[in-house]
Amino acid sequence: MIDLRELKERKDEIVTNIANRGMNVDVDKILLLQEQRNSLLKETETLRSKRNENATKMKGKIDVALRTSLIEEGKLIKDAISEKEALLNEINSEYLKLAKLIPNYSHPDIPIGLLESDNKEIRRVGKIPNFSFKAKDHVELGQQLDIVDFETATRVTGPKFYYLKREAVLLELALQRYALDTLAKKGFILTITPDIAKQEILEGIGFNPRGPESNIYNIEESDTCLIGTAEITLGGYYSDTILNEQQLPIKLAGLSHCFRKEAGSAGQYSKGLYRVHQFTKVEMFVYALPSDSDKIHLELLEIEEEIFRGLEIPYRVVDTCSGDLGAPAYRKYDIEAWMPGRGENGDWGEVTSTSNCTDYQARRLNSRYKDDEGKIKHVHMLNGTAIAVSRAIVAILENFQQADGSVKMPEILHPYLGFSEIHRL
Repeated sequence: MIDLRELKERKDEIVTNIANRGMNVDVDKILLLQEQRNSLLKETETLRSKRNENATKMKGKIDVALRTSLIEEGKLIKDAISEKEALLNEINSEYLKLAKLIPNYSHPDIPIGLLESDNKEIRRVGKIPNFSFKAKDHVELGQQLDIVDFETATRVTGPKFYYLKREAVLLELALQRYALDTLAKKGFILTITPDIAKQEILEGIGFNPRGPESNIYNIEESDTCLIGTAEITLGGYYSDTILNEQQLPIKLAGLSHCFRKEAGSAGQYSKGLYRVHQFTKVEMFVYALPSDSDKIHLELLEIEEEIFRGLEIPYRVVDTCSGDLGAPAYRKYDIEAWMPGRGENGDWGEVTSTSNCTDYQARRLNSRYKDDEGKIKHVHMLNGTAIAVSRAIVAILENFQQADGSVKMPEILHPYLGFSEIHRL
């Protein structure tokens, strides 16, 4: 969450930011609750002081009448404290519940808008393929090559699941290893994270693990959930921890399965592997000094671009507009790959994103560091997708398809794969 001590003095900025993001948060009510909370804290503290004074008087030599009076007064103070504390707990609970709805501040340079069309294209890289034949989408290619099976997965598990078969299995593993090798060279600590996290960690990262709008699978009779991204488990790694300034930045790379409900995700652009309930992803996560987070954000973007340049997939970089930012994000860049099988003539589809969440998540998770002067401050937390494997497979199959139905493989993956093309059986 934001620093709530700034709520009053930065109210106009906060209200404007909420509107720019297309959100609805009652800041006036939160301010009222804040004032009530602060008033109750003072009143409770005053009563506690009186209780201490009363107890001190009881220790001396006093007559019976005064002792009786002090005992009676002590009971009244105790009851008053209990009433104030009960009311304080109620007000504080409501206050924090609503305050957590306030999104992070936004970078001053982000495009303002609520629609995907309001995103700002920064650059395009690579050449869009010009086929001499009608391009197929990855679903048709995968079925013809017998490397992806949606029908059996739907019968066995349900819609939006899939089996990878034959060369697609090796392609999945090759993409994982390619991304991990790239990150290892960049100084990231490689991890394989749990696929389950506590609800409190998901809430700290900014995911809503409960309720009808949640995109998260809950595990019944527990306070845990299946993760939608390793951002959750990597972001929880240093929760309730005080790091030393010299340790920062800490760069983690996490390989994990990701589970998402994707409720209401229909339409031609969501079919096949593009939007599924389970997929594998290599995630980058950085704990940084506040002064370094903008620079590191650009470094994460460059790593994502390096990976897709290596795969020879045409892409564009997009500066995400205010209405498309998640609540924790201060700024977010997306990489959208060209997907020839989208629609009649092909279109762009998101394959990675990277976000600078500043200290928003750190405040919730209590992730801090001690600076050289001994002061305790919140770290800045950043995340970025190195590779979302299923979407990378979509882009590879569609961009490298050939007239005979076979698919070439990006040259950089050949050492991992042991083959350079996938042919029909």
